[in-house]
Amino acid sequence: MKKSIILGVMLCMAFTANAQQDKDASAGEQSLFEKVTKIENKQDNFHFLLNMNNSFDVNQGDGKFQNAKFNMRQLRIEAKGNINETFSFRWRQRLNRNNSPAPDGIDNMPTSSIDVAGIGVKVSDAFSMFLGKQCAAYGGIEFDLNPIEIYEYSDMVDYMSNFLTGANFQFQLAPGHQLQLQILDSRSASMNDMYGAGYEQSKVPLLYTVNWNGNFGGVFNTRWSYSIMSQAKGHQSHYLALGNEVTVNNFDAFFDVMYMREGIDREGIVSSIVGNNAMGGHQNDAEYLSLVMKAQYRFSPQWNFFVKGMLENEGFSKDNGNIKKGKYRTAYGYLAGLEFYPLKNSNLHFFLTYVGRHYSYTDKAKAFGADNYSTNRISLGYIWQLPMF
Repeated sequence: MKKSIILGVMLCMAFTANAQQDKDASAGEQSLFEKVTKIENKQDNFHFLLNMNNSFDVNQGDGKFQNAKFNMRQLRIEAKGNINETFSFRWRQRLNRNNSPAPDGIDNMPTSSIDVAGIGVKVSDAFSMFLGKQCAAYGGIEFDLNPIEIYEYSDMVDYMSNFLTGANFQFQLAPGHQLQLQILDSRSASMNDMYGAGYEQSKVPLLYTVNWNGNFGGVFNTRWSYSIMSQAKGHQSHYLALGNEVTVNNFDAFFDVMYMREGIDREGIVSSIVGNNAMGGHQNDAEYLSLVMKAQYRFSPQWNFFVKGMLENEGFSKDNGNIKKGKYRTAYGYLAGLEFYPLKNSNLHFFLTYVGRHYSYTDKAKAFGADNYSTNRISLGYIWQLPMF
């Protein structure tokens, strides 16, 4: 396997040599339009961005070579701008996802391709709104990053439905401190697609979130939230996320704590371990705890090194027949990577990363046939939020 990984990386290096809510990585970067036309765009009315994460991956599972392939992990286009001092707009779409509206969806929007589509309204310096499809204002430092910057999400975030339709009200409490109150549809797909059969639809299927973003002198940042979601009649989900970040000179680190207790297993992770219930729906009373830590050091203007660790406990909060409460699986994630920024005043960077995952099942889970397994991946590629206009 070591020879396979080395060979894959060497092939990728050879190819590269010949071919050569989230925060904007390209803020302040000159657009492609400006570079081509030599005309400086001083307007803030319209920006058009192309978000890319493309790599050559060598994958291994349980010590055995699986495959080596090129993978366009992220490909999104985005348009946004300010109409005037009061109104703004934003639209972001994933090009490598299905664009058809979800059957029986409640917002008449594609479930997976449209991330953001709506308008912003700035009432005053202290109060603004965003109306339309948007990212849920969940806490966590990593959750607020552009998805193209994430090499591997935790299971909890990876399986969550994050882009939903509704309204976000933002209050600037003080310099560096913002409070968000958000109301969204709790789903965009049908009940059957989200939860399986056997559940009655809620008459008010909404998600409510309160979010606090704090900035203490640029050294310590917080992104905390609490959410309650109506999943189906008689079933609710509660989600708490605490994101904490420390930045000192060229060193940055964050620690995210996320806890979810669900009336219905929306993610379907623990349901996949024990199987669906007798009526064909996801199991009840799922419980998830996710801890994510990342540290990075920009040791030169062109080079950045990072390490990241993830620990997740997944199980049930209550007994349900032969399904006993408690932990069923622990998921470990460990990453390390090196990033190279070749251009001055550009967010383009090439990366070489290692991503390891290990899944350890308890005796409760093994009684249902589950078994421990591990995966490993080495990737060489690039990330670029390219400002087109």
